[in-house]
Amino acid sequence: MDVIDLFCNTSTICIGIPNPTRSSCSFRQSTIRCMSSSVLPESVKVDSKQDCGSLTGDSFIRPHLRKLKAYQPILPFEVLSIRLGRKPEDIIKLDANENPYGPPPEVFEALGSMRFPYIYPDPESRRLRAALAEDSGIEAEYILAGCGADELIDLIMRCVLDPGEKIVDCPPTFTMYEFDASVNDAIVIKVPRKSDFSLDVKRIAEVVEQEKPKCIFLTSPNNPDGSIIDDETLQKILNLPILVVLDEAYIEFSGLESRMGWVKKHENLIVLRTFSKRAALAGLRVGYGAFPLSIIEYLWRAKQPYNVSAAAEVAACAALQNPAYLEKVKVALVQERDRLFKLLKEIPFLNPYPSHSNFILCEVKSNIDAKKLKEDLAKMGVMIRHYSNKELAAYVRVSVGRPEHTDVLMECLKRLY
Repeated sequence: MDVIDLFCNTSTICIGIPNPTRSSCSFRQSTIRCMSSSVLPESVKVDSKQDCGSLTGDSFIRPHLRKLKAYQPILPFEVLSIRLGRKPEDIIKLDANENPYGPPPEVFEALGSMRFPYIYPDPESRRLRAALAEDSGIEAEYILAGCGADELIDLIMRCVLDPGEKIVDCPPTFTMYEFDASVNDAIVIKVPRKSDFSLDVKRIAEVVEQEKPKCIFLTSPNNPDGSIIDDETLQKILNLPILVVLDEAYIEFSGLESRMGWVKKHENLIVLRTFSKRAALAGLRVGYGAFPLSIIEYLWRAKQPYNVSAAAEVAACAALQNPAYLEKVKVALVQERDRLFKLLKEIPFLNPYPSHSNFILCEVKSNIDAKKLKEDLAKMGVMIRHYSNKELAAYVRVSVGRPEHTDVLMECLKRLY
């Protein structure tokens, strides 16, 4: 950070370490020598005729953030329980793509035996990164962990984007990309997906050439439809002069291998992963990513020093100690996804899309209101996802639960219409 060194005048406030051999407005080198009381951001200046008490707190907020719409997260069990008048255990929660089987038993044991919760966590998450290196086959020096993949998305934007620079977004997709871009005062250029939810690579290439965006965010499998990006398509986009951030939050359910290793040969690729789905650690917030060494150096400089809590690191390491459990749960969810898809196809007012993830997107036929369907199911204690944005207003997304969750869902759907 540059040092501010303002010369003194008659209307200054002097801040620093006094030098007794000089005047009261002289200070040692490398300190802020004087700060003028008249130096205020334009947004917080007040009329000299006005009382300073008329200044409001929001005038200090950056202008673009005053227009920001808050992200709409899924409601937690406790809030749902109160609103629905049901016990948390009586709610079938199929709206947030959470893993209903919970983490391996080793996680509970590790959390219960934490010895030093009062000590700050390792700022480099060394133990976790070593475990991830063994799990992924890519060296730890390429890996950075975060407080969920969401933190890493924001960190990437903070390191890459200046205000007013552009990103490419391919909706419908994970809405955090657009949200974080807005927080960072970036411009979002949308290249909508085709009717089958595949990427419009030709249009992406045109936008990159014309608009010169800095980066593009892609999800595979994509949320909310569960489609995947094949190697040929990804390679075409990597050939463009743009930073590609590939979000693999749901890769475990796709049957495909992660592209984490690709970052060693592509300077413009970042791959993000998470423990939320695979290991059922959504509540502990543990994400990680693979980065080219030329990029990760700067993320290390900019990240919060203690971004991964001690509990999160302990839990993630414990989960990786039981790969057999993780595989068993994954297989169970994939099998139930296939069963759920077949059952949803039998519902006359739903058109489910094939998915490579742990959720299924369904088009709701025109004679049924998708939002009302979601609300009617909620009254029966079954939560599914509906979207307020125009492009998905006629759709709902159903997370894959346990077989008994599917049974209750289907019973409720058949009772409704």
